[in-house]
Amino acid sequence: MSERPSPAPASAPSLGDSLARGWDEPDDGQELPPPEWGRSARSRRTATVWLFALFVLALTAGQALLAGRFTHGAFLAWATVFTAISLQALPFLVFGVALSAAITAFVPARFWQRAVPRRAALAVPVAGLSGAVLPGCECASVPVAGGLMRRGVAPAAALTFLLAAPAINPVVVVATVVAFPGQPEMALARFLASLGAAVGVGWLWAAFGRAEWLRPPRIGHGAEATGWRAFVDAMRHDLMHAGGFLVLGGLVAAGMNVLVPREWLAAVADTPVLSVLALALLAVVLSICSEADAFIAVSFTEFSATAVLAFLVVGPMVDLKLIALQAGSFGWAFVRRFVPLTLALTLAFTFLVGGWLL
Repeated sequence: MSERPSPAPASAPSLGDSLARGWDEPDDGQELPPPEWGRSARSRRTATVWLFALFVLALTAGQALLAGRFTHGAFLAWATVFTAISLQALPFLVFGVALSAAITAFVPARFWQRAVPRRAALAVPVAGLSGAVLPGCECASVPVAGGLMRRGVAPAAALTFLLAAPAINPVVVVATVVAFPGQPEMALARFLASLGAAVGVGWLWAAFGRAEWLRPPRIGHGAEATGWRAFVDAMRHDLMHAGGFLVLGGLVAAGMNVLVPREWLAAVADTPVLSVLALALLAVVLSICSEADAFIAVSFTEFSATAVLAFLVVGPMVDLKLIALQAGSFGWAFVRRFVPLTLALTLAFTFLVGGWLL
């Protein structure tokens, strides 16, 4: 007695069949999709509108309740410092983002492969000296370094440029000469100490740095585009990404600026080593752009020349807003290793060059 063949299992309907049939038409007893399907995007948009409305309502209520409470001198000082840091840094950040986008969009990778030596021993000093050509502050150097890495430049060379460009470019050198009239040795000491620290960090990173410590720079949507489309896409992505971390760094720097009393610094001005460390810490906290920090440093008349040099050398390479920008671009694993290394080298070259020239 022959067995009756079992029916073949029905195959699952394809997406094309479902679209052709329509979700409201049953298919051989198959269950219809859940009723919430097809409406999730609209629901999310509605929820977003309500959340934004609640946010605006909360701001309005907060302004009505707390309007008279934000007139304290400390808060006004904090707001002034935050505004000054943000407005001072924003033009240079835009400049750096535009330059980084131009590098990504218009400069072919083969140019950098030819311009930058392959050996790190030569690539690092070449990148350091190239920082003397390009005006810009530390806010601009981070996106530019990211753009160089995207075009195939070795991370050690790109990071050397990141440190050197805001510290030894022509605008900074001229500003230092103007701020310290009759003291050209201060500008020379700043140039030599900054270049030495940048190259030293680059060589050490080339020798001991690991790929997993450095998150590859992100590329925005439209990475496959070329020319002006790629320029606009890269600039929009980098500006939104780096701008948020600039604001975060400015908030922290303004808070530390208000909370750290100047009397604490004056108390250590007469101690050689502590005075250097105190002005180095102040440079990290104040987060002043390198084009303007010389005019602040000249006011520290109670400190030694080497301590003032520490303020000028450390600030463009290690400050709060720069740390935030580096973390946003390269990750916190990078910052945890790169910032202490940079700080140690800047202090070492400050003592070395300051003791020699000043």
